[in-house]
Amino acid sequence: MLFLFVIKLLRKAIGVLAFAALSATALADTTLLNVSYDVSRELYKDINPEFEAFWRESEGEAIKVNQSHGGSSKQALSVASGLEGDVITMNQAPDIDMLAERGLVAKGWRSQYPHNATPYTTTSVFLVRKGNPKNIQDWDDLVNPEVAVIVPNPKTSGNGRYTYLAAWGYALNQQGSEEAAQDFVTRLFANVPVLDGGGRGATTSFTQRAIGDVLVTFENEAILIAKELGADQFDVVYPSRSIDASAPVAVIRSVTEKRGTTKEAEGYLNFLFSETGQEIIARHNFRPRSEAVLKRYQSQYPAIDIFSVESLGGWAKVREKHFVDGALFDQIMVNR
Repeated sequence: MLFLFVIKLLRKAIGVLAFAALSATALADTTLLNVSYDVSRELYKDINPEFEAFWRESEGEAIKVNQSHGGSSKQALSVASGLEGDVITMNQAPDIDMLAERGLVAKGWRSQYPHNATPYTTTSVFLVRKGNPKNIQDWDDLVNPEVAVIVPNPKTSGNGRYTYLAAWGYALNQQGSEEAAQDFVTRLFANVPVLDGGGRGATTSFTQRAIGDVLVTFENEAILIAKELGADQFDVVYPSRSIDASAPVAVIRSVTEKRGTTKEAEGYLNFLFSETGQEIIARHNFRPRSEAVLKRYQSQYPAIDIFSVESLGGWAKVREKHFVDGALFDQIMVNR
């Protein structure tokens, strides 16, 4: 009897060890890190489990996608400084161009996915307090000294950079000269009481700290805030003219080639362009690239005159003129 009891204990122990070995294998599944910008958090929280399920079914491999978020330029600099992300999903091309210049991303990253490697776009709009007490309707209202404007720092945030360029492009179109555009943007930033490092920080300042009369942010963020914090607290206002903010993506090949995750990283970015990915993107109030998905959600995107960064000379010219150290934005902040 004692012998049989010992045998049973040994069998049980072997079973526990086998289970532990299987659990260790499960814990060793492939992981990806998506390095992204501030206001895409909720989007990727929904995309990631859908991709994980898709990859398990299509490839027979378990995978886990992790997220990292912050001001877009800060995030790109973190990658340049050693953060081992497998993919980077930004809201402006210069952040990825910088990584390409350093050999971390392929030089021809734009040609590796449709629509210049941008699975969706958005635009800058206004979020105001319920009832719009300052009657803010367009960019002209943001230069009124009685209006406090909340916007993230264009030096560290793509969200803030697009706001700056949207205001510049609006003034340039209205008044016809760069001198007038510079004066307009200077007056607007004179009304900015605090420059947060990223879009989500600016949202916190406006919604939780109750700073400012208007938050200029991406369309999806404004709609999300209005929904989550209550339609009784905020209204979304669309200006007459704003900027196209296409969101670029790329594989960080310096990392994936070292980790052996290039196939998975490419699959993840391809998933963003799939019908499933595009549907999730649209549900989060970004403007999808799929014509079929866009048609289903068309009613939630009001008509607006949208211009591109290319119409201002392209990102390389814009960055040199406005955002490098000592350029126009720095001059504006000194003189405001």
